[in-house]
Amino acid sequence: MKRNNTYSANKETVERKWYLMDAKGRTLGRVATLAANVLRGKDKPTFTPHVDCGDFLVVINARDVVVTGKKAEQKYYFTHSGYPGGHRLTQFSKLKETHPEKIIHHAVFGMLPQNKLSSRIITKLKVYSGPEHPHAAQKPEEIKL
Repeated sequence: MKRNNTYSANKETVERKWYLMDAKGRTLGRVATLAANVLRGKDKPTFTPHVDCGDFLVVINARDVVVTGKKAEQKYYFTHSGYPGGHRLTQFSKLKETHPEKIIHHAVFGMLPQNKLSSRIITKLKVYSGPEHPHAAQKPEEIKL
């Protein structure tokens, strides 16, 4: 009698690829959802939840990402230094002018599971505000949204 065995990936058997995503004119949530799935490896048949089996992702044109409705004026990002009175609120539109990479980074990190593995997964995300990136040597494949 033949038994089926359950496959479980480990870090030695994972094959990683490089992907490129253009965020120009795309909605922030849609970009972040697809990015989180690629980084976790959920699109692979060998997906294992407790193993980092995802791919590298380069996101370009982060400054051209859009949000729907009134979020550009009403969305705030909260940070705290850890000291009394050390809280800061930054409006979405101001952060988009100064550090547009942080917007996508924050959205993708929020869509990853809240465990120790997510801090390793997020290091495979490379976000750039313009169309240029230094990862041409890895020959990333383009992902269409």
